Amino acid sequence: MKILTLLLAFFLVSSPSSVYEFKLKTIEGKDFSLAKYKGKKVLIVNTASKCGFTKQYKDLEALSEKYKDKLVVVGFPANNFGGQEPGTNQDIKTFCKENFNVSFPMSGKVSVLGLDIDPLFQYLTTSPNPDFTGDIKWNFEKFLIDENGKLIHRFRSQTTPLSEDITKYLN
Repeated sequence: MKILTLLLAFFLVSSPSSVYEFKLKTIEGKDFSLAKYKGKKVLIVNTASKCGFTKQYKDLEALSEKYKDKLVVVGFPANNFGGQEPGTNQDIKTFCKENFNVSFPMSGKVSVLGLDIDPLFQYLTTSPNPDFTGDIKWNFEKFLIDENGKLIHRFRSQTTPLSEDITKYLN
């Protein structure tokens, strides 16, 4: 019990204050930080290539292009739901380019659920926001980050990238 209390205290004291504090890898395996997008909104999306929502890549690309002066879309491939992202980073990159001409940044494959959850997604699923907290339920959940790296809205998979639910924050 004492160890658990110490771990909880450590986590609470050292919890990040924004998404800018996380170190990530691109789909090509290079280091990157979301801090490079300071001053723009960021839409973080957990993606998968073999999902019923995979067609949202098309709208994510359109959203990225339409609002490129205000918004950066970042895809995070994950294989947590139904084995719908089984490929390697190279497989995913090729699939996204060939099928949806994806040009927005993609991270390397991560886990968005469970004991091996990526620290960024641990932060996103527990950060206060006006919508909801808790585990990601499926592929293509979306997290809208403000210009200062704070989570401002969260959307379930069914919310399409070009819906007014999202675009009203970009106009």
